[in-house]
Amino acid sequence: MKTMGDLRRTHYCGEVSLAQAGQEMTVCGSIAKSRDKGGIIFADLRDSSGILQMVFDQDTPAEAFAEAQALRSEYVVIARGVLRERAAKTDKISTGDVELYVSELRILSEAETTPFEIRDEINVKDELRLKYRYLDLRRPSMHQPIVMRSKICQVIRNYFCDNHFCEIETPMLMKSTPEGARDYLVPSRVNPGHFYALPQSPQLYKQILMLSGFDRYFQIARCFRDEDLRADRQPEFTQVDEEMSFVTADDVMTLNEGLIKKVWKEILDVDVPTPFRRMKWDDAMDTYGSDKPDTRFGLEIQNVTDVFANTAFVPFANTLAADGTIRAINAKGMADKLTRKTIDKLVDVAKTYGAKGLGYTRWTAEGISSSFEKNLTEEEKQAFHAALNAQEGDVLLVVSDTSRVTACTALGQVRLDIAKRMELLDPKQFNFLWVTDFPLFEYSEEEGRWMAMHHPFTMPTQDSLDKVETDQGACYADAYDIVLNGCELGGGSIRINDPALQARMFKALGFTPEKARESFGFLMDAYKYGAPPHGGMAYGLDRMVMLMLGRDSIRDVIAFPKVQNASEPMSGAPDVVDDKQLKELSIAFVPETKE
Repeated sequence: MKTMGDLRRTHYCGEVSLAQAGQEMTVCGSIAKSRDKGGIIFADLRDSSGILQMVFDQDTPAEAFAEAQALRSEYVVIARGVLRERAAKTDKISTGDVELYVSELRILSEAETTPFEIRDEINVKDELRLKYRYLDLRRPSMHQPIVMRSKICQVIRNYFCDNHFCEIETPMLMKSTPEGARDYLVPSRVNPGHFYALPQSPQLYKQILMLSGFDRYFQIARCFRDEDLRADRQPEFTQVDEEMSFVTADDVMTLNEGLIKKVWKEILDVDVPTPFRRMKWDDAMDTYGSDKPDTRFGLEIQNVTDVFANTAFVPFANTLAADGTIRAINAKGMADKLTRKTIDKLVDVAKTYGAKGLGYTRWTAEGISSSFEKNLTEEEKQAFHAALNAQEGDVLLVVSDTSRVTACTALGQVRLDIAKRMELLDPKQFNFLWVTDFPLFEYSEEEGRWMAMHHPFTMPTQDSLDKVETDQGACYADAYDIVLNGCELGGGSIRINDPALQARMFKALGFTPEKARESFGFLMDAYKYGAPPHGGMAYGLDRMVMLMLGRDSIRDVIAFPKVQNASEPMSGAPDVVDDKQLKELSIAFVPETKE
């Protein structure tokens, strides 16, 4: 084992090319693979930029050749030599035209046999990969997304700075406020019994910044939410946060279309057409059964309620008597692929999302088979088929429900399931759109009250201003989400800047004046001193990188992610702490007892 001594890196492995052949250079990194062919040794050297083949033969200085004979996978080395053209070129690596003929080699650190091979084509359990995350990140397929994430952040920063934004850091230790997911709490040692919260979002602070005279703010912010994990969620995540004064929703959307266009072009060399399609929330739910619709394929939902206005078919008649709705999808030309067995699985999907069932009609060359059409009149059958433009080869799928949202959501999930089964989702297609005019409130059965669909600071639409306290279910928000291929990429709104309207919003949400002041008094006070109209939005950076790179999980684009139970397998967090630390924080741990 040796030190670097007088050797210093002059080049990165993945950045050399045939144009530099004949140059002496020094490279360093880890040995990806070493092959002793008897008299000639080949070693692949890997650094953060890529892989370069090193060569040693009988003309190599004896000391360097002896070192090369000792090489094993993951040994850390530094090497000096002359770059030359390879006799046997390869297109498997970017430096496949060249190799380094080594004259000096030093082993800086040896390595034990790793728990799994450090190469992309491996089949290893996630638990093992995450326990040894530092080894997993050495693999090119895992290394590249982290590098790409850094480049994306740089493009984002450049775009905002070029558009008069100021990057400002907001506090990580803040006041816990209601109306949101569960907070992560941090006890205060100097204020016993008091707690900070880790930010779920910089929302309040960025609005305060607009009141502070900062016209445009942005931040690549760390945020925390104590919620259950999914493939595209983590308890700690990164948010591209922004806020602007003196803007309308159109201004915010136009500026962010420019951001997306720049990021996709500079990172993926993809020209994203602008402006993006805009779709109201009601239309998105009615047509796609989702407020984040995937528009890369058809299978749109259609309203066939009027077809059965006078039906005697009891399930449909009962739905209509309760002022319900009947919705349907025509899976055109899919009768051969959507077998009865597959349709049974689609029934399960619909039930999972609240539907009582899923009616079907399957029209093949042998005729029509249906779960419900035998109960319809001939006129109803013909009208039903005509409404869906049905013909031989089609499969018609129907949900009836007293709730429009339930019927559409269930069919929306059926729609997505069909698209996956039929391989209709092109991962290289990027369909952006804005969903606008969200409901301002949503009713929580658990809380027994109306709650803000986004947050309490969202501006109602002009048509909703007189309904805020009296008809919450009919109120809409001046809010917008940016959607990509069925995923919410980001969202935002125009904010309330009138203290009287903000007070009305708190009242509509069930806050007493005392509770509103206790939770948000500093914001309400700030409004008294002049608040410009303002709005903004935020992106989930992890999700953006995941979608750009075509990954299935945000864990692939986060260096050290959490797992399903919010733990981090490599370090063992969270962990117990000693009694002295708890005592200093005036905290007593009371184990849960089983009765």
